[in-house]
Amino acid sequence: MNWGFLENVLSGVNKYSTVIGRIWLSILFLFRILVYVAAAEQVWKDEHKDFVCNTKQPGCENACFDHFFPISQIRLWALQLIMVSTPSLLVALHVAYREHREAKHRRKLYQDKGRIDGGLLCTYIVSLVFKTVFEVGSLLAFYFLYSGFEVPILRRCSMSPCPNTVDCYIAKATEKKIFLYIMGCTSILCVVLNFIEMVYILWKQCWKCVSKRFVPVEGRAYCHHHPPASIVSRSATPHHHPPASIVSRSATPPQPTPNRDQSPKQPAPNENQLVLS
Repeated sequence: MNWGFLENVLSGVNKYSTVIGRIWLSILFLFRILVYVAAAEQVWKDEHKDFVCNTKQPGCENACFDHFFPISQIRLWALQLIMVSTPSLLVALHVAYREHREAKHRRKLYQDKGRIDGGLLCTYIVSLVFKTVFEVGSLLAFYFLYSGFEVPILRRCSMSPCPNTVDCYIAKATEKKIFLYIMGCTSILCVVLNFIEMVYILWKQCWKCVSKRFVPVEGRAYCHHHPPASIVSRSATPHHHPPASIVSRSATPPQPTPNRDQSPKQPAPNENQLVLS
């Protein structure tokens, strides 16, 4: 199977995702698709031929293999990867719909076509819900179809047309078990990332709504209690006082000017001077 097409499509979705969504895509590429293509396909390549039972009864081996593996583990793994990757395409399709609307009306209808708000927010949350449901459903399918994530070396089978209970052996059982553990751990990690991303987006939208509702009221209350800066600056400006020299001059009382026509007053004569004269 060629996974290059899916990788190219998901790379285009990466620019419309949040930071947590980009981490999810990185884990999907590196620890799931790359592990599947590079190693897991080779391990399960000839699983039917490597399934051997100690009987020569025709059809017994096929019946036991169909009983133990109703669907091949590697095909179920591939189906899981396709199902968890498909909901991410909904976001890219919604962005393409926005671009089509702007081209149709020939004007800018959105501030940012890739911004997660409005209808794109609902589409993004729906994609997260679908991814989480597919991840959990795949893990449950693995657990109930194969009785857990264990791959035993020996299986006992008594299915018809086997003449009696026969022993069947699974090739590379330990290696298959390790890959199933890797698949299970990465699936659980992706479920946790989907849940964290959903909580992050909802918290961000709630905070935005609260900010729009209450911040303007606080601004008006602040303006009511505090006068504008121009009034405060005018009232706080100190009055200009005249210099000290002008104040001292204005405070000094005026001196009377002498009259030039009047002669200076002579002192009154003593009594002794009057007697001698």
